[in-house]
Amino acid sequence: MKGYGIAVPGERMGWIEKDIPGPGRYEALARPVALAPCTSDVHLFENPMMPAERILGHEVVAEIVEVGEGVTHVKPGDIVATGATTPDWRTCEVQDSLPQNSGGTNAGMIWASRTDGVFAEYFIIRDADMNTAVIPEGVTVAQALMTGDMVTTGFYGAELGEVSYGDTVVVCGIGPVGQMAIAGSVLRGAGRVIAVGNRPHTFELARYYGATDCVDYKAGGIKEQVQELTKGHAPDCCIVAGGNAHTFTQCLDLVKSGGILSNLVAQPEGVAITPAQSGRWCSHKTVRGGLCPGGRRRLERLLAMIACSRLDPEKLVTQRFYGLEKIEDAFALMMHKDDSVVKPIVYVNGTES
Repeated sequence: MKGYGIAVPGERMGWIEKDIPGPGRYEALARPVALAPCTSDVHLFENPMMPAERILGHEVVAEIVEVGEGVTHVKPGDIVATGATTPDWRTCEVQDSLPQNSGGTNAGMIWASRTDGVFAEYFIIRDADMNTAVIPEGVTVAQALMTGDMVTTGFYGAELGEVSYGDTVVVCGIGPVGQMAIAGSVLRGAGRVIAVGNRPHTFELARYYGATDCVDYKAGGIKEQVQELTKGHAPDCCIVAGGNAHTFTQCLDLVKSGGILSNLVAQPEGVAITPAQSGRWCSHKTVRGGLCPGGRRRLERLLAMIACSRLDPEKLVTQRFYGLEKIEDAFALMMHKDDSVVKPIVYVNGTES
């Protein structure tokens, strides 16, 4: 089979020939129906420590081809959504309510980072009964594709922030994850939701998903602009869904005493926090971050919201490609984003069904 991944770490992507894998106990062999490249794929490619000939990709809607021993929920021919995080649900970390860290820190996410990913003619889904959800009637392939990473991650930002009725929430970074953080905050009852970004198209999307205000970070300091809108009142929660370490520290400074900073960005360069930004560590602010949740029940709940018209994540899709070979073009868009790009997707079979 062929797959698209790292030919030379940090230097060159390419097509890779490998044997078709066989499913082990609790696993399923699948083929992609639709794929989406992610900024995380770009970061993995740029990491010089990644191995050569590693197939990338973790966002997929798939058709089940073959199941291993012990798989009873899905069968060959089923079209399923999967999460970017696919934990082994038989570990002590799961019993400690940490499935994202099943088997070690961040080990719930194995595609591309620890094993071959989904940008291939075939791939393996581990613990298939617990990590797939059959797509319900009324949910499109594109909607299901957005659910496994963009929706679950953005919603998790609102969950980590404990967003509640009437809260004022600031979402910094309004790419696809930030857009879903806005939607998740609104669904949890937020009052005012302030979107911080720069591109007109993402401001338009933010308003569609429920943002009450939009702030252009290039027009001045985030804190100053937000406080002007709120008449000096600090927000209950800040969700960091983009930007860099400076974005993080601005949000920590901005959030109210006793409020929560919810961080969804890896912060690879590290973060230096000044005493003023932390309130000299006496302001009772909480900082939280975590890997997006996966699993069948999570997926089923999110897909139910889409089926019941509570959410339409397909609005995130800005470019559509057809055919597996087009993952190369879609990945290039994520590598060299122009202002039009929010989320490109690839329909592997050449059709949108």
